[in-house]
Amino acid sequence: GRNAISWQEKFEHDVWYVDHLSLSLDIKILLKTIEKVFKREGINSQKSATMEPFNGN
Repeated sequence: GRNAISWQEKFEHDVWYVDHLSLSLDIKILLKTIEKVFKREGINSQKSATMEPFNGN
């Protein structure tokens, strides 16, 4: 889930997303998001319910 990865990993995913922009990718992300919401998956990390604070890169 969103809180299970580090800020560095989030930035790496963001860069990958920008490099692969497409309508089909956006639709895929949207459908996966809807699936996760209904299944209530990936909400919290194993360590805590929230993400560690962002302290810059």
